[in-house]
Amino acid sequence: MARSGRRPGPSGTREAILRAARRAFHVHGYDGATIRGIAAAAGVDPALVHHFYGSKEQLFAAAMEVPFTPSEVIPALLEGGAAGLGERILRFFLAANDRPEAGPFVALIRSASSNERAAAMLRGFIVREVIGRLAGALGLPHAELRASLVGSQLAGLAMARYVLRVEPLASADPDTVVAWVAPTLQRYLTGELPRPAPGARTRRSGRTTGRRASRP
Repeated sequence: MARSGRRPGPSGTREAILRAARRAFHVHGYDGATIRGIAAAAGVDPALVHHFYGSKEQLFAAAMEVPFTPSEVIPALLEGGAAGLGERILRFFLAANDRPEAGPFVALIRSASSNERAAAMLRGFIVREVIGRLAGALGLPHAELRASLVGSQLAGLAMARYVLRVEPLASADPDTVVAWVAPTLQRYLTGELPRPAPGARTRRSGRTTGRRASRP
């Protein structure tokens, strides 16, 4: 009778799963890759993937050497409430990426700037696991837009500080970066939504007419 539950697997199983995961995420993107497909490519049961790596989010973090797991980090950042959230996010972001061990994740960011597959993979992970979780927890009007603005600010900071190494930002100490950038993140998170300028055109959410406006 086959035994159910967890089983250790050979020492090479973990690496086989990681190799299969990297291929799947690169080819299918974060949303398109599945635990079942990765398990099949690695020649193991899906239960073994879950045993070693838990969720798809955790598997992606392990395979791509992401220096944090959103499902673990975001609740801790939100514990202090909305006040000061921008600073807490930024301090964590800098602490995670200033370390030498963050090199592989920085390489992924660099690759995403010129490779559409890498960009789609990273974008899917950030949108679903970071922006989605943060927006769901904020409970504020336009939470998804607020969270995506924070993500865009951090993405630009990562590109300038870690990939392009623009000075003096690249070598600035974390406190200096926090003093300049954290207020902007906080404004994105909790500030009042700016009103559109009078006469500004707005796009209808979720649909397009497919027709040009008629001329007078």
